[in-house]
Amino acid sequence: MVFNSIPFLIFIALFLLFWPIFNKKNKSRWLFLTFASLFFYGWWDWRFLFLIIGSGLIDYFAGYYIPKVTWRKALLVVSLVANLGALSIFKYSMFFAESLESFFLLVFNSNVNVVESIPEFALILPVGISFYTFQSMSYTIDIYRGRLKPTLNVFHFFSFLTMFPQLVAGPIVRAKDILIQLSKKRESTDIQKWNGIKLFVFGLFQKTVLADNISEMVNKAYSLTDVSEYGFYWWIVLIGFAFQIYCDFSGYSLMARGIAKFMGYHFKMNFNHPYLSSSFKQFWSRWHISLSTWFRDYVYIPLGGSRKGVSLGLVLMMLTMLLSGLWHGAGLTFIIWGALHGVYLAIERVFRLKKINKLVYSIFVFIGVIFAWNFFRADSLIQALNISEQLFSIKGEWVFYEKFFNSLFFLVLAVLIEMIILLFRLNPQLNYRFKKVNFDVVMVVSALVSSVFLRGVESEFIYFQF
Repeated sequence: MVFNSIPFLIFIALFLLFWPIFNKKNKSRWLFLTFASLFFYGWWDWRFLFLIIGSGLIDYFAGYYIPKVTWRKALLVVSLVANLGALSIFKYSMFFAESLESFFLLVFNSNVNVVESIPEFALILPVGISFYTFQSMSYTIDIYRGRLKPTLNVFHFFSFLTMFPQLVAGPIVRAKDILIQLSKKRESTDIQKWNGIKLFVFGLFQKTVLADNISEMVNKAYSLTDVSEYGFYWWIVLIGFAFQIYCDFSGYSLMARGIAKFMGYHFKMNFNHPYLSSSFKQFWSRWHISLSTWFRDYVYIPLGGSRKGVSLGLVLMMLTMLLSGLWHGAGLTFIIWGALHGVYLAIERVFRLKKINKLVYSIFVFIGVIFAWNFFRADSLIQALNISEQLFSIKGEWVFYEKFFNSLFFLVLAVLIEMIILLFRLNPQLNYRFKKVNFDVVMVVSALVSSVFLRGVESEFIYFQF
């Protein structure tokens, strides 16, 4: 069930109709939100409800008993093993099996059929497993650290874990941020509802109008088995993918935040116009913020961060970025994507490149991000390397725009929107002037009309696969 579908419109209409009735008391609110969210999740495949419920129960009981027993570390280990084990089985078993087969073939010249031993159920990736796994893990880790008190009611816990707006593609909400919001009745004001509508409509516009229209060019380019185009063409395609994935994922996050805000809850911002960044560090403080801060707080800093010297700090930063790449997908291309960003950040930290002219360095950052996106999007390492080679070709033709005029039009529109946002940031007085003429109403109506009449070919959100 995706946000831009008829079934979801029926679901959300019924949910909001009954929400005021069940929102009056804690237990009824938690029950209603939990069962509505499980129905929402089970729409894809009801069988995986057992997985999210099972892993959730493990974390609930682990969190409940961690403050009460002396063997608290053992309970934390059980929680981590259960979560990471399930994630490994469903997301990485094929990758590990294929890697093991390649290792035996390369080292021992022996064919070992490891892939055939993988159970059939493990070949299906449960939607959103990476998101709710990290969300649930943060709950038990924070309790172990003494930063969070366990919730006593199991439905209070599951209303946090399964909360449907962000369940399948984020943002990754922290227990300490949302459990307290769920602990009492929250009635949204008219302003909150209007802000929620704005966020949802703008997110819908990003997804259906920008991302889905740009995807036509990107998908066509990467579907070619023979990479024979020239450098200029592939740079345009990669810029297209950069804005496709940004508008797609940011669009989902905006819609999730909008639904939550309409209900009276607040999810933190997940994207903050990352392509306007003036450094790689700033890019990662603006891109998928809930994930980058999760790795910072639960991986990088606990391992020592930059407290144990520059050299070890660089190693830990590279490890964190490699894990970030692996989180996105089981494949060498994702690992290389993470490694590239690790190298970018390391060079930036060592040589202090931020001293370069801000505009020049911003362009340099954008080019580096675009180059790395090729490995993220490519279907195979060979394809990624072939395209990377073409990027440095000085040959080129300009006539290809005729084949992708529609996609290029919406790509230019997406770039213009970012430029307008930059203009508003540089000139704060413009915000005041436009507020005086109900600019928000005009933009919401325009975005909604565009989402109806200018929508591209409907497709699932890209981050559903992660």
